[in-house]
Amino acid sequence: MKLSARNQFQGTVTHITQGQAMAEVIIKVGNLEFVAAITEGSVKNMGLKVNDAVTVAVKATEVMVGK
Repeated sequence: MKLSARNQFQGTVTHITQGQAMAEVIIKVGNLEFVAAITEGSVKNMGLKVNDAVTVAVKATEVMVGK
């Protein structure tokens, strides 16, 4: 799979919370966790399950930090 996003990380799915239309997928990358909200259809089409190896791609126009 080739993507234009330069920020790509290899990780492992640790948890999937399924809703009615959207799912929350948690991916562990080293000591970090990424949380992605994706459609239920995407979870099913990719056959995502806990312990799957996945690629996290991050493409954002801004990053906010608060304290």
